[in-house]
Amino acid sequence: MADFQTVLADAAGEVTLTLERMLQMHDDPEAELIEAMRYATLDGGKRIRPFLTLATADLFNVKRARALRVAAAIEMVHCYSLVHDDLPAMDDDELRRGQPTCHIKFGEATAILTGDALLTKAFEVLADDDTHSDPHVRSDLVMVLAKAAGPEGMVGGQMLDLIAESEDLNMPEITRLQRMKTGMLIAVSCEAGAILGKASDGAKNALRAYAHDLGLAFQIADDLLDVEGDEITVGKKTGKDEEAGKATFVSLLGVERARDQAEALVAQACEHLDLFGEKADSLKNMAQFVIKRSA
Repeated sequence: MADFQTVLADAAGEVTLTLERMLQMHDDPEAELIEAMRYATLDGGKRIRPFLTLATADLFNVKRARALRVAAAIEMVHCYSLVHDDLPAMDDDELRRGQPTCHIKFGEATAILTGDALLTKAFEVLADDDTHSDPHVRSDLVMVLAKAAGPEGMVGGQMLDLIAESEDLNMPEITRLQRMKTGMLIAVSCEAGAILGKASDGAKNALRAYAHDLGLAFQIADDLLDVEGDEITVGKKTGKDEEAGKATFVSLLGVERARDQAEALVAQACEHLDLFGEKADSLKNMAQFVIKRSA
């Protein structure tokens, strides 16, 4: 796993450099917005979603520069969601990745604009000729990311998350919430590499199945960290779900059953990759990493 962490860190470095080039500072009056966008994206954690895009693109021998552009666009959407999730009207968090959240650093209004700017910048990147010479590929990328980020995906899941603060949700409802809020962006991270590579329907379906199980395992691991992790290691406040009285996989299953379920989901996710042989080893390693991480 130590070797995989090096691979993950190297990929994260590539994505960070790509984001840095896309978000160049300038001297115009609105430059504080760019500074805030850089703040929200460049000190960027593990880059799990971009890694999935790079790894799936490698399955189909996609040019690295193209894969990095798409990976960076998806990371912009992820970072936008974190900026908005942290706002006082949402989770009201003051710490993210061990640093003050965007609205604490720059003010609430600038943080809202930062999220707006990152979301729209992502689609600008996907629509650019440099991302792929085939306009159909670019159109498909825009479509799948829009669906994953919008009311049928991440934003809809966030709405369900708000509802969960005042209503008791059962296991199917929690599963749907997390599939939308977290799983859809993980799924599109995998599908994007296949779209870039013009993969077969069979290959896309295998990756979607992998991503579905990975997304649920990822969320269970997050729920476990919220219960068992400490704020310094995790880089954000823990114990929030219990404090808010929200139902989670851990609150419904218990710690041990939740951990067992995450391990079963990872094993199932890896089975979906048999189609690709050894070329998918990095994706299998990612699945194991997701449930063993400490932050």
